[in-house]
Amino acid sequence: MFSNRRNSQQNQSPTLFRHGDVLLSPIATIPTGVQKLAGTTLAHGEVTGHSHRIQQKDAVQLWGRGNELFLEVKEASVTLIHEEHRAIELSQGVYRVWKQREYRPDAYVEVED
Repeated sequence: MFSNRRNSQQNQSPTLFRHGDVLLSPIATIPTGVQKLAGTTLAHGEVTGHSHRIQQKDAVQLWGRGNELFLEVKEASVTLIHEEHRAIELSQGVYRVWKQREYRPDAYVEVED
């Protein structure tokens, strides 16, 4: 289920958020073996230089393990922003974060924003 909250039904939590080429899925807990990361940027736009980021700097913590990224929302809600996309609200909890990929017969390539 893709959601930017506007299409979600009341009393039903989305299982997947999409913000441009960035996808977020709620997970139960922060995985083991992750490292604390600085900042609030989930992804940088390679083409535009814009970034997908959390507006409230002190309300979140990023965690990483290899090329995996996780977002911990510590407040009741935060706002995910980007210059070219509508802002979305994320509720308190932990999210797995990844970038959409495009399929080519010879490789998987991250979508450029």
